[in-house]
Amino acid sequence: MPGQQRGASRPDHAQPDHGQPGADGPVELLGDLDRPRAWMLLTGGVPQSHVDLDDPRHLELEYMRRLGHLVDLAAPAGTPLRVLHLGGGGLTLARYVAATRPGSRQLAAEADAEVARVVRQRLPLSQPGRRRTRDGRIVVRVADARAVLEQVPAGSFDVVVADAFAGAQTPAHLTSAEFTEAVARALAPSGLYAANIGDGPPLTHARGRVAAVPRYSGTRA
Repeated sequence: MPGQQRGASRPDHAQPDHGQPGADGPVELLGDLDRPRAWMLLTGGVPQSHVDLDDPRHLELEYMRRLGHLVDLAAPAGTPLRVLHLGGGGLTLARYVAATRPGSRQLAAEADAEVARVVRQRLPLSQPGRRRTRDGRIVVRVADARAVLEQVPAGSFDVVVADAFAGAQTPAHLTSAEFTEAVARALAPSGLYAANIGDGPPLTHARGRVAAVPRYSGTRA
């Protein structure tokens, strides 16, 4: 679950961008006092992503470091991957994959058009004055994650990451057995499925999400 980040404030050089209200409330960027070109993305006051434009390998939030570690283990170091991000936010993990695995092909589904606009304008994937690298492609679709998932060809991704929230909760249609069956269909043999699950004792929601994962041989979850 996205969490608070140290040093988030409103420094003079990094005034917040409130933009237009998104699907879950105001979309806001807060500058990081400890990292000059790093930002926290919030929707409706809830932290969603932390992005360091100078260092895409830096993963500030603990849950994102865990996801990054799983991606690190998905294939030998440096091997390009095909990654589907169900929930785009600030594209933190997509930037990390592009930096650590050049040549990767990635697709991110972001349901909130205002989030996508703010990220595109204030946190661009390509930086002015820098030469284009072989980092590969990151395509962003402004659409519901379930709709995008059901449209991709079978076996077309090595990794599927479910990290979509409406406020502080995962939309119900992204937690069902039918949803995880669609994830399994999208994954290549021995593909990896990772999900960001927010829950607390007695972990009822987390247990339900695990129970909804189909036990197909070769798919890792």
